[in-house]
Parts: sequence; C-alpha cells; structure tokens
Amino acid sequence: MRNAFGLMLASVVAAVAIAGIWFWASSPRADAAAPQTIAARKAEPLPAPAAKAKDDVEVTASLSSKAATPPAPAPAPVPAKSACANPDALGVSRTVVIDTTGGPGFGFLQYKQFDFLTDKEVVLTFDDGPWPTTPTVLKTLADECTKAVFFPIGLHTTYHPEILKQVYAAGHTVGSHTWSHAHLDSKKMTEAQAKEEIEKGFSAVKMALGTAPAPFFRFPALAHTQATKDYLGTRNIAMFSCDVDSNDFKSSSPDQVIQNVMTKLDKQGKGVILMHDLQKHTAIALPTLLRRLKAGGYKVVQMKAKEQLETVPEYDAMLVKNLKVPAVASRPIGSVVQTVQD
Repeated sequence: MRNAFGLMLASVVAAVAIAGIWFWASSPRADAAAPQTIAARKAEPLPAPAAKAKDDVEVTASLSSKAATPPAPAPAPVPAKSACANPDALGVSRTVVIDTTGGPGFGFLQYKQFDFLTDKEVVLTFDDGPWPTTPTVLKTLADECTKAVFFPIGLHTTYHPEILKQVYAAGHTVGSHTWSHAHLDSKKMTEAQAKEEIEKGFSAVKMALGTAPAPFFRFPALAHTQATKDYLGTRNIAMFSCDVDSNDFKSSSPDQVIQNVMTKLDKQGKGVILMHDLQKHTAIALPTLLRRLKAGGYKVVQMKAKEQLETVPEYDAMLVKNLKVPAVASRPIGSVVQTVQD
C-alpha cells in the first residue's frame, strides 16, 4: 500500500517538473525579442564659427576635383656677403662684369676704348706676384674691405702657389702677367715664343689655383705688339694698361709711392691704378694710400670676368712636363703634411 502511494507521488512530481520545463522553453524571452528603435532627434544647426585668432595658420589652398597647381620653386639662396668690421672702410662702390669677347682693352694710357669709370672711381691692380710681400697687401685690402685685380707672373706662382690661393680665396680677381715677365715686343721674341709666354702664364695660374683664371692680361712693361694684341683677341682675353702708374718699382720710399699715385689721380680724377704687390714700398704704403683715397672721396670698382678662361691643354701639359709635377695635387695638404708637435 505504502509502495503504491509512493510511486503515485513520484509520478505527480515528475509530471509537474516536465510541464515547467516545457513552459520555460516555449515562452518568449526578453533577450530574444526583436530590438526596439528610438526615433532620432531633429538635427540642430551648427554654431557659427568663432573668429580666427591672429596666430592661426591660414589655409591657402582648397580641395577640388582638379589637381592643384604645384607652387613655383623657391629661388636659389643668394650667397651672403661677408660683413665688414670697419665702419669707415674704403669698401667697393660697385662691381662690373666684363664680357671679354674679342679682347677689349682697359686703361686709357694705351686703350682708349671703354670709358666705364665715372668721376672719382678707381680700379686697384697689382702685378708681379705672388710674393712674400703679397699677404701684407691682402691684409690691408681686407682691413679696408676692398677688392683688386691681380696679374701674377706664372713662374712666381710655382714658387708661392699657396699665396696665390690666398689672393683668390679673398675674393680678388686673378688674371695673368705672362710666364716669365718677358717683354713681348722684343725683336728677338718670335710669335710662337710670345704665344707660349702668354699661354704658359695662364696655365701656371690655373695649376696654382686649381681652377681657371679670369681672361685678364697685362703686358710686362705694358709692351705689346699688334700680333700679340690680335692673338689675345682670338682668345677673348681682355688687355689691361693703366691710367695711373705708381712707378713703385723705382720709388725710393713708401711716401713717394703715395705721392706718385695721388698727384696723378687728383689730376685725372679717376682711373685704373697700377701697382706691384712684389714691391716692399707698396706693401708699406698701401694702408695710408687707401685712407687717402677714402678721404679724397674716391671709390673702388671691382672688375670681374663674365666667364673664366679655358686654358690650352698643350701648354698645360708642357708646364707639367717642364716642372715635373702633377698638374693637380691628388691628395689634400693635410694628408701629406701633418703637425706632430707645436
């Protein structure tokens, strides 16, 4: 009896449990229901843009369907001029560039072609270097922040190439004054010899500098011939004479050099001044002479060449062969000569 009752009770409990499971599985649940949507609010207008601050970056380009035009390339920077430490320096009033096509002549003592200097303008020129006196001349020119044209002798450049490099590095114009200072109007001088004197001089300057010189030439003793002038014309080399000769090579003192220049210059009012950086009196006189020029209201014009001279390979090779040295050093000086003790 008890067993039958217990069996019946267990059946009732099982039925209730089964009914509960079925109800839970078949009824809809909150996490399985379709998602509900909320209506979006009407868009509000954007606030007015605030005033742009002064230090904001301005937009200078806009987007479009067409490709934007690229900006023009920036111009190449202009080399900065070295500042002059002397506020009362003689300086350089203007710089002229010379087109040497056809071999123009300058200096009214011989070549009355191009009167390009105005009243109170001068061109400073020096012959016969490089020499141990040349650095003194360079220092004086640097102190006065002014420039000159140098006409070195080719043979001298082989003695003192480093001094000629100083001349070029200081921004002066470097031409040539023949190979050995031979007078090209000598009756014993053949045209071939005169040509060699001219070309070897330029080749020597190029070898010393490591770069081409200016096509500027001055005849030793200002002695030319029609044949040598014609030859320079074919090479597009400008010829230089002078307006004021310092005669420093036969002056007895620095004061006489100054007097020679200023007396002639004050009479003529302008011109190309001929001096020699090889002369000791000139090196000593130059500081006072430049101050006298400044006090007298004179201004310096720097002359440069439009194009540098292309030397003749035949004479470049001749020079190298005769001197038995390489045309251009293949090693820098610092790798050859080193200071081991001061």
